[in-house]
Amino acid sequence: MFHIVLFEPEIPANTGNIIRLCANTGTQLHLIHPLGFDMDDKKLRRAGLDYHEFTAVQEHASLEMFINSVKPNRIFGISTKGQQYVHKVDYEEGDAFLFGPETRGLPQEVRNGLGVDRVLRLPMLAESRSLNLSNSVAVIVYEAWRQLDFINGL
Repeated sequence: MFHIVLFEPEIPANTGNIIRLCANTGTQLHLIHPLGFDMDDKKLRRAGLDYHEFTAVQEHASLEMFINSVKPNRIFGISTKGQQYVHKVDYEEGDAFLFGPETRGLPQEVRNGLGVDRVLRLPMLAESRSLNLSNSVAVIVYEAWRQLDFINGL
Protein backbone atom coordinates (compact mmCIF):
# COMPACT_ATOMS: atom_id res chain seq x y z
CA MET A 1 0.00 0.00 0.00
CA PHE A 2 1.40 3.43 0.97
CA HIS A 3 3.97 4.65 3.48
CA ILE A 4 3.32 7.56 5.82
CA VAL A 5 6.57 9.06 7.05
CA LEU A 6 6.57 11.51 9.95
CA PHE A 7 9.85 13.41 10.06
CA GLU A 8 10.63 14.29 13.70
CA PRO A 9 7.00 14.40 14.89
CA GLU A 10 6.40 16.47 18.02
CA ILE A 11 2.82 15.99 19.19
CA PRO A 12 1.89 12.53 20.48
CA ALA A 13 -1.86 12.92 19.90
CA ASN A 14 -1.29 13.58 16.18
CA THR A 15 0.86 10.47 15.88
CA GLY A 16 -1.76 8.46 17.79
CA ASN A 17 -4.48 9.62 15.38
CA ILE A 18 -2.26 8.68 12.44
CA ILE A 19 -1.67 5.22 13.94
CA ARG A 20 -5.44 4.76 13.97
CA LEU A 21 -5.69 6.00 10.36
CA CYS A 22 -2.95 3.61 9.22
CA ALA A 23 -4.62 0.67 10.96
CA ASN A 24 -7.87 1.42 9.13
CA THR A 25 -6.35 1.99 5.69
CA GLY A 26 -3.56 -0.60 5.54
CA THR A 27 -0.97 2.15 5.37
CA GLN A 28 2.47 1.67 6.96
CA LEU A 29 3.61 4.33 9.43
CA HIS A 30 7.27 5.29 9.76
CA LEU A 31 8.67 7.68 12.38
CA ILE A 32 11.97 9.46 11.79
CA HIS A 33 13.92 10.32 14.94
CA PRO A 34 14.29 12.34 17.02
CA LEU A 35 10.71 12.16 18.28
CA GLY A 36 9.24 14.92 20.42
CA PHE A 37 7.67 12.35 22.74
CA ASP A 38 8.15 8.89 24.18
CA MET A 39 6.38 6.03 22.39
CA ASP A 40 4.81 5.11 25.75
CA ASP A 41 3.24 8.58 26.05
CA LYS A 42 -0.30 8.44 27.46
CA LYS A 43 -1.58 10.95 24.86
CA LEU A 44 -0.21 8.79 22.04
CA ARG A 45 -1.94 5.72 23.46
CA ARG A 46 -5.22 7.55 24.06
CA ALA A 47 -5.38 9.01 20.53
CA GLY A 48 -4.54 5.67 18.94
CA LEU A 49 -7.07 3.85 21.13
CA ASP A 50 -6.59 0.11 20.72
CA TYR A 51 -5.36 0.40 17.13
CA HIS A 52 -1.68 0.03 18.09
CA GLU A 53 -2.08 -3.73 17.87
CA PHE A 54 -3.31 -3.49 14.25
CA THR A 55 -0.40 -1.56 12.79
CA ALA A 56 3.33 -1.94 13.25
CA VAL A 57 4.99 1.43 13.56
CA GLN A 58 8.53 1.42 12.21
CA GLU A 59 11.08 3.79 13.69
CA HIS A 60 14.16 5.00 11.81
CA ALA A 61 17.17 6.93 13.10
CA SER A 62 17.23 9.15 10.00
CA LEU A 63 15.43 9.81 6.73
CA GLU A 64 18.34 8.25 4.87
CA MET A 65 18.00 5.06 6.91
CA PHE A 66 14.27 4.94 6.09
CA ILE A 67 15.02 5.30 2.36
CA ASN A 68 17.75 2.64 2.42
CA SER A 69 15.63 0.22 4.43
CA VAL A 70 12.20 0.61 2.82
CA LYS A 71 13.14 1.69 -0.72
CA PRO A 72 9.79 3.35 -1.47
CA ASN A 73 8.73 3.74 -5.11
CA ARG A 74 8.60 7.53 -4.82
CA ILE A 75 8.69 9.99 -1.94
CA PHE A 76 6.35 12.97 -1.93
CA GLY A 77 6.94 15.69 0.62
CA ILE A 78 3.86 17.51 1.84
CA SER A 79 4.38 21.18 2.59
CA THR A 80 2.62 24.52 2.45
CA LYS A 81 5.59 25.50 0.27
CA GLY A 82 4.78 22.91 -2.41
CA GLN A 83 3.96 24.14 -5.91
CA GLN A 84 1.75 21.23 -7.03
CA TYR A 85 -1.56 20.18 -5.48
CA VAL A 86 -1.89 16.68 -4.06
CA HIS A 87 -4.86 15.79 -6.28
CA LYS A 88 -2.87 16.47 -9.48
CA VAL A 89 -0.54 13.47 -8.98
CA ASP A 90 -1.20 9.88 -10.08
CA TYR A 91 -0.23 7.75 -7.09
CA GLU A 92 1.05 4.19 -7.13
CA GLU A 93 1.26 1.47 -4.52
CA GLY A 94 4.49 1.81 -2.58
CA ASP A 95 4.57 5.62 -2.70
CA ALA A 96 5.66 7.38 0.49
CA PHE A 97 4.25 10.62 1.88
CA LEU A 98 6.67 12.61 4.01
CA PHE A 99 5.42 15.12 6.57
CA GLY A 100 7.51 17.50 8.68
CA PRO A 101 7.29 18.40 12.36
CA GLU A 102 4.11 20.18 13.43
CA THR A 103 5.79 23.44 14.50
CA ARG A 104 8.35 23.75 11.70
CA GLY A 105 7.13 21.82 8.69
CA LEU A 106 9.35 19.90 6.31
CA PRO A 107 12.85 21.43 6.35
CA GLN A 108 14.02 23.22 3.22
CA GLU A 109 17.00 20.89 2.74
CA VAL A 110 14.63 17.90 2.71
CA ARG A 111 12.29 19.64 0.24
CA ASN A 112 15.25 20.55 -1.96
CA GLY A 113 16.44 16.93 -1.91
CA LEU A 114 13.05 15.73 -3.14
CA GLY A 115 12.81 18.20 -6.00
CA VAL A 116 10.08 20.71 -6.76
CA ASP A 117 7.90 18.14 -8.57
CA ARG A 118 7.83 15.91 -5.47
CA VAL A 119 6.80 18.56 -2.93
CA LEU A 120 3.02 18.78 -2.82
CA ARG A 121 0.53 21.00 -1.07
CA LEU A 122 -3.07 20.82 0.06
CA PRO A 123 -5.43 23.55 -1.15
CA MET A 124 -6.23 26.13 1.55
CA LEU A 125 -7.50 29.67 1.72
CA ALA A 126 -4.78 32.25 1.04
CA GLU A 127 -4.75 33.55 4.62
CA SER A 128 -4.32 30.08 6.16
CA ARG A 129 -1.05 28.92 7.73
CA SER A 130 -1.48 25.14 7.76
CA LEU A 131 -3.75 22.23 8.54
CA ASN A 132 -3.40 19.86 11.49
CA LEU A 133 -0.89 17.12 10.74
CA SER A 134 -3.24 14.18 11.28
CA ASN A 135 -5.91 15.84 9.13
CA SER A 136 -3.39 16.43 6.35
CA VAL A 137 -2.25 12.82 6.46
CA ALA A 138 -5.86 11.62 6.24
CA VAL A 139 -6.57 13.79 3.18
CA ILE A 140 -3.49 12.48 1.34
CA VAL A 141 -4.07 8.83 2.26
CA TYR A 142 -7.67 8.88 1.12
CA GLU A 143 -6.90 10.72 -2.13
CA ALA A 144 -4.13 8.25 -3.01
CA TRP A 145 -6.26 5.25 -1.97
CA ARG A 146 -9.24 6.61 -3.95
CA GLN A 147 -7.08 6.74 -7.05
CA LEU A 148 -6.38 3.02 -6.58
CA ASP A 149 -10.14 2.40 -6.29
CA PHE A 150 -9.76 1.67 -2.55
CA ILE A 151 -7.84 -1.54 -3.28
CA ASN A 152 -8.23 -4.08 -0.44
CA GLY A 153 -10.92 -1.91 1.17
CA LEU A 154 -14.48 -2.81 1.98
